[in-house]
Amino acid sequence: MRGAVPRLSLTLLAAESGARLCAIIHYLVRGQLGWFGLTVACLVPGYATQLLSILWFRADGHAPGCWLLVLHLLQLGLWKRDPCRYWDVLRAETGCGAGEVLAQLGDVCVLRLLEALLQTLPHLLLQTYVVVAVDPAGFIPGVSAGLSLLSLAWALVSYSHFTCLLRPGHLSPPAAVILCLLLWRTGMLGTRVLALMLFARLYSFWVFAVAGVHWLLMSFWLAAQQTDIVSQPCRWRLFNCLLGAVYIFCYINVRPGPSRIRVAVFYAVSTWNVLYSTW
Repeated sequence: MRGAVPRLSLTLLAAESGARLCAIIHYLVRGQLGWFGLTVACLVPGYATQLLSILWFRADGHAPGCWLLVLHLLQLGLWKRDPCRYWDVLRAETGCGAGEVLAQLGDVCVLRLLEALLQTLPHLLLQTYVVVAVDPAGFIPGVSAGLSLLSLAWALVSYSHFTCLLRPGHLSPPAAVILCLLLWRTGMLGTRVLALMLFARLYSFWVFAVAGVHWLLMSFWLAAQQTDIVSQPCRWRLFNCLLGAVYIFCYINVRPGPSRIRVAVFYAVSTWNVLYSTW
């Protein structure tokens, strides 16, 4: 199962990237330059993940050469074969110890999650809006949105899988558990994104007010929890604000220990937000 996770991640990453490229070509060929520009713009936040990947390479003692820089400029840093990333996780399954494999898997899961939140999520929102409000019969935007949704859900599941492996005495979850997690994440994200895009279609920019209220509530709630992932005050505030924006769409556990109460609070606020915006 541990080897199946990076293999499936590679497959979904390739499918998502191919569908995104097809969507870009689709808008360009049809002369829809506005949607073409917005789809290309969704690629820009992904460079933050590529920069972090390069910094981690340097921190591991590997000087980034020209070939490495070119790969990251093309946003292919997660495909890098040597010394780390997905291909190396697959190679390490047979040639390295469990500790090294876990460290490499952790790096790639965190990087993929960041890329999914910064790049895949905006692309998913844009293509969903196109399908809902502009071109309901658009096949390519619909396929691109579907693959982006599945890829984002799997990024969250693979991160949860990695955190499970980190805990003392915890083994890799069985395939049935991972499948249930994938279905849960896909359903939660899909309904959330669809509801927001339908709201945007009916009420236009008022969707930003609803999302802003939810973002503020989640940011203050995270600050009240006193998460100690980031120690410096300025970075701690920025971390809470960024994670509060992520909480508009999904819940990510950032604190050790049981999370039932925190999950219940998150869904209570989300339900209230939906009911209030509908009313």
